[in-house]
Order: sequence, then C-alpha cells, then structure tokens
Amino acid sequence: MIGLVLAAGAGRRLRPYTDHLPKALVPVDGDTTILDIALHNLATVGLTEITVVVGYAADAVRERQSALEERHGVRLTLVHNDRAEEWNNAYSLWLAREHFARGALLVNGDTVHPVSVEKTLLAQRGPGLLLAVDNVKPLADEEMKVTLDEAGGLRRITKQMDPAAAFGEYIGVTLIEPWVAADLAAALETTWRRDPNLYYEDGFQQFADDGGQVRVATIGAVEWVEVDNHDDLARAREIACRY
Repeated sequence: MIGLVLAAGAGRRLRPYTDHLPKALVPVDGDTTILDIALHNLATVGLTEITVVVGYAADAVRERQSALEERHGVRLTLVHNDRAEEWNNAYSLWLAREHFARGALLVNGDTVHPVSVEKTLLAQRGPGLLLAVDNVKPLADEEMKVTLDEAGGLRRITKQMDPAAAFGEYIGVTLIEPWVAADLAAALETTWRRDPNLYYEDGFQQFADDGGQVRVATIGAVEWVEVDNHDDLARAREIACRY
C-alpha cells in the first residue's frame, strides 16, 4: 500500500498565496505546509512510498521534492495532470490509477487534519473503499455530504444535498484496497469522460452505483479543516500547531 496525495489544484480563492504555489504548499504552521502535514501523517502510519498528483505550479513541488523526501523520510513519485487548471479532480485521481492499484491511503492536498484520521481508517480495513467521515460538526451547503443505506454503506455522496438529511461530511481521506482498484479506475474514467468538471467523489458514487462496496469510518470530534479560502486558512493555522 502507498500514500497518495492530490495536490494539483490552483486554489484561486487563496490568492495571493497561490499566485505561484499550489494550494498544498501554502504554509499553515511556520514553514510547515499543508503537504508537509499530509506527508507526515502518511509516514507516521508507515506509508513511505507516496505518489503526489501535481498540476498547477507543479515545478514548485518538483523543486522541493528532495527536501520533502529528506524531511519526512519518504520517497515521492510525481504524477503530472496537464489538465489541472481546466478539469476537476476525478481526472486527477484517475491519472494515478496505476499507483493506487497497489492499494492506497488517499489524502486531499488541501485538508489539514491529525494523523488519528489515517490511524482510524487503517484500523478498519476491509472490503471496498473506506471513507473518513465527520458526523459531529454542523453541516452547510458547501460540504461534501454522505448518506448511508440500512447496512451502513454509502448510499449517496454529493454537495447537492440537504444538510439535514446527511449522515456527515466526507473529509477528503479514503482507504483504497488493491482488489477494488481496477473497478474504481473504471468508475473514475466513466465519470470524467461524462463530464471532466466532476469530482472524484462522483467517481465514488459511480463505483457504488456499479455495485462496489463503499464503507465509512467516523473520525470522532477531531479538529480539521478543508482549506478553500482565507477563513479556512486562518482556521488551519489555529489548529495545525496542535498536532
């Protein structure tokens, strides 16, 4: 199993920080970036072979690759998404299909969270995909929300859902078991070919609709944030120093 980080996004709402850097390289604790936290978490749970999907300002990641490898004791493989500024991240994840074929712990490159999330997922390994879900925090319209079926599996994952109807929020961390990797890759390809502006979570929905098993693991009362805008960045800087 490998670590897998999606770090191709431009993060336009974080300008001027992202004028020349991808969102994942925005500092959140001194010189510690969002990507540093992701790599630290993955290395802490023993995943030292890590694939990073890059796109916008990819040279900034390449320039830091050796330093990141040394700092975190990992080996990085970069996968370039040349459509990162045009298409959404279903395509980004699909580009890494040969890498997650080995099984992967997927982390969004804009999520600041403690390593307890990775530990929770690894402790609940089993069939299919396993999604980290926060069922504690209040929900609003922007969050990637989930509902579950009677057996506790994923029924629906989308932002287009009444928050009151949701079980919780998917936080951008998923355990991909190797035996479902080919079916997930096929679902992602169906998704981005249907509409390249779709999210990889739409690919998870396609995977579930095709009969794939998608489970959820609740993360408890954990301090985390998806960094989309300056308010999120301020929150990330409040909590990152506590990890």
